[in-house]
Amino acid sequence: MFSKTKILAAAFALSASVLAMSATTASAAGGLISIIVNDPANPYWLTEGNVAAAQAKKLGYEANVGAHKADTNTESNLIDTAITNKSVAIILDPANASGSIGAVKKAIAANIPVFLVNAEINQAGLAKAQLVSNNAQGAALGAQQWVKDVGEKGKYVELLGAPSDNNAATRSNGYTTVLSQYSDLEKAGSDVANWDRTQGHDKMQSLLQAHPDITGVISGNDEMALGAIAALKEAGKLANIKVGGFDGSPDAVAAIKAGELQYTVLQPVAVFSAKAVDEADSFLKTGKIGAPAEKQLFDCLLITKDNVANYTAPFTLSQ
Repeated sequence: MFSKTKILAAAFALSASVLAMSATTASAAGGLISIIVNDPANPYWLTEGNVAAAQAKKLGYEANVGAHKADTNTESNLIDTAITNKSVAIILDPANASGSIGAVKKAIAANIPVFLVNAEINQAGLAKAQLVSNNAQGAALGAQQWVKDVGEKGKYVELLGAPSDNNAATRSNGYTTVLSQYSDLEKAGSDVANWDRTQGHDKMQSLLQAHPDITGVISGNDEMALGAIAALKEAGKLANIKVGGFDGSPDAVAAIKAGELQYTVLQPVAVFSAKAVDEADSFLKTGKIGAPAEKQLFDCLLITKDNVANYTAPFTLSQ
């Protein structure tokens, strides 16, 4: 018969062996990371997905990229697919600040950690991390440059992003905070163009018909700004109406070089998309994301004709 001491020693050795195997499994990580973006037809979201997938593969994971195109039903189906495919983590650009909460909860119920990029949800404590551009800082940066380019008086219009995305309101509020300081600047009108170039074009046509005497357009993103530029060119008005953007897309940079866009505010999407994967990797291996808080803000950068030559890759500005 075994003595009590030998039994305890054997139990301890078995326990140590199990812990060692668990530690080895944790440190190895690996598996599938599912990446869900908005719409890769937009170069911003295309870069977001491509960078995250490349970083995941670099760290030894499989990766796939899906797109919900701002539709919460599609987003929910993509979450279901990620669960079915036994994803070890999900990188998600939420479709809707409130409407995406259920999708995040569903993933968490399946024991899959979720890391949000670019846009937030209206509930803290669900996602392991929310990595977003500092939109308030970026909007202030852009509005200040807009005043330099357009001037301190005159009428202008604003193109707004999707109301379901908190970024739209944050940027618009940031613009207002700066521009309202100039009493001779008048906001003649605004319209929602949902981050879309075609809608930016069409809404700009309508705004121009209603307000033919404007001198500037401030836009919530580059796609809407580029649509506005197309409409202004068609109307023969671009020489007299200046446009500012937000995102730092390759097409916007080309428009700055061509003298058609005054500036764009670069969102560091290439930085925080890779960072989200790094934090997922850290969590899977250690149980910690390696960051001090769930919500993390990444400062934006201004791109003008003066520094556009430093744009070395999509959404990357070399300092």
